[in-house]
Amino acid sequence: MSDLRALAARAAALRATLREANYRYYVLQDPELSDAEWDRLFHELKRLEETHPELRTPDSPTQRVGAPPQASFAAVRHPHPMLSLDNAFDLAGLEEFEARLKRVLATDEEIAYLAELKIDGLSINLLYEGGVLVWAATRGDGVTGEDVTFNVLGVPGLPQRLPEALPGGGRVPEVLEVRGELYLSRAEFRRINEERAAAGEPPFKNPRNAASGTIRQLDPRVSAGRKLQVFFYGVAEPRALGVRTQSELLDWLAAAGFRTNPLRARARGIAALEPLIARWTALRSTLDYEADGVVVKVDELALHDELGSTARAPRWAVAYKFPAEEVETTLLGVSLGVGRTGKITPVAELEPRLIEGTEVSRATLHNPGFIAALDLRVGDRVMVHKSGGIIPEVIRVLTEARTAELPPYVFPETCPACGEALIEDGANVRCVNLACPAQVLARLSHYASRGAMDIAGLSTKTLQKLLDKGLIRTIPDLYDLTPEQLTPLEGFGERSAQNLVAAIARSKTQPLERLLVALGLPHVGARTAQLLARAFGSLEALQAADTADLAALPEVGETTARAVHDALQQPALRALIGELRARGVGGGAAAPRSDRLKGLTFVLTGTLSEPRDRLKERLEALGARVASSVSKKTSFVVAGEDPGSKLDKARALGVPVLDEAGLAALLAARLGEEALALESS
Repeated sequence: MSDLRALAARAAALRATLREANYRYYVLQDPELSDAEWDRLFHELKRLEETHPELRTPDSPTQRVGAPPQASFAAVRHPHPMLSLDNAFDLAGLEEFEARLKRVLATDEEIAYLAELKIDGLSINLLYEGGVLVWAATRGDGVTGEDVTFNVLGVPGLPQRLPEALPGGGRVPEVLEVRGELYLSRAEFRRINEERAAAGEPPFKNPRNAASGTIRQLDPRVSAGRKLQVFFYGVAEPRALGVRTQSELLDWLAAAGFRTNPLRARARGIAALEPLIARWTALRSTLDYEADGVVVKVDELALHDELGSTARAPRWAVAYKFPAEEVETTLLGVSLGVGRTGKITPVAELEPRLIEGTEVSRATLHNPGFIAALDLRVGDRVMVHKSGGIIPEVIRVLTEARTAELPPYVFPETCPACGEALIEDGANVRCVNLACPAQVLARLSHYASRGAMDIAGLSTKTLQKLLDKGLIRTIPDLYDLTPEQLTPLEGFGERSAQNLVAAIARSKTQPLERLLVALGLPHVGARTAQLLARAFGSLEALQAADTADLAALPEVGETTARAVHDALQQPALRALIGELRARGVGGGAAAPRSDRLKGLTFVLTGTLSEPRDRLKERLEALGARVASSVSKKTSFVVAGEDPGSKLDKARALGVPVLDEAGLAALLAARLGEEALALESS
């Protein structure tokens, strides 16, 4: 095994050397290796990969010809998912974050935090093996990103090879994932846009979009010509570095050659961060890069393990978003959007303005009551900000700026897409014509979207073509399409037509939870769909469930239960499900579930031999509940290394404590062969 590890390290080093040589030759036009030396290293790598095919990687120079322009970027699966951050929009939100931490940790002591500026850029993940850069990938969907290695090799502060020894005796792990944020300075952003304007090209709207476009250039010479910069802020497995805090982690990264942001500070208690946040809020306009907030992290890494993560975000960190910037502009008109449920959403058409680095020309107006309350009139001067730092919203009308008589805006009484009469639905108005073309397109787009049935190639534009040609009218019609029908359409050839039909056919096997999202059940997102799929296992069982059955599920609740039950009883939805079933669509099998541990509540704490979320899923699949805090109702606490305060509380309450061997013995005793299935799943 050690010999193979040495060979793997040699292969990784050869790949890095050859990539750097290619970059200098093709992009910088400043070669360092002679042709003979390049050939010698290339053939050494090729022999290694032929003798040990398991060492070959898709991004190896032996698998590529020269330096692209590439037709596309290879997909890279992150060894550890790249999670998002939950947001806080004011100091009260930060205080709520701290209160949650203290509840979970069962402590009243002040918590130490590290505050770091939140750079408005593009997340990047680097993989090193044997201290050598293997690949660099975009965040993507958090699980899979795009391989953009060639486009980042010239970024300052992004090392291709790490030192063998670090100051103070630190060490570099055999495998290391490093996370950072790529960005363009404001000065470079202006220079690029001036260049584009001179060439008659449209300008980028903001530095973040420009950075995203730069990193995805098919020709790496374009990326090299734009001065991307980076700040690194974390690694996937910090404990492997021998550090104890986030502060020490950043010091380790800097010592290893990674560029880190000097604007960071440690404080004990959220209250101590308030003056710092005030200073940074005032400072942000003077920085030479876009910063949209402050990331607050629990400094002690042992507490990260204690607090864990949700499916999308760590519980030990939060992003405080800077207050929204308000900009004055003119309301040029009001357009109406029709959603998949028939809800009519008014949208303000605005004179374009730059808000927090993005050009804004449209903003939400919510509903008719919102427009009436503002006394909004076309031609008004209005103030606009980004709600939650994301969605542009009109917040007030500058009535004192009206220089002429402007008629009040009158909300239409008929649907802009089909002409049918609109009906009031609480604060909203709705088109109830299920055949409304805008609703049909929106339902089809939602069904095919990535978070639902994920049908590759079935874009909104393609769906509109299919509707215009009369090839489809409803969702089930998608499954009747043939390549022969698609080939004559603009943008299709024989192969692309076959690929789309195949992608539609593959969606028949999507798991049940995806189909539940695709059907647009009220209040059902990815998490609720997963709970429903695991609990009922099939569409038929879910349709047969009553409100009480649904409400009994954890995290569902009475309101969602009633809404889901009522929706599944509607004749139109039942007919749609029937047509889908007739075409072989019924949702792939949900994850197997057992009730053998029903009634038991586990709490996981400390560093375990496998990711905590994976163990949680396995226990839940056997019917157990996995809680985040210890109480008298806890059945067992499973403790790994450095378990923290949860172990103390378990002992104080007399809750049984198990190590991983004890958990395995418990499962074997209670489940027998089913425990073996748990271990192998």
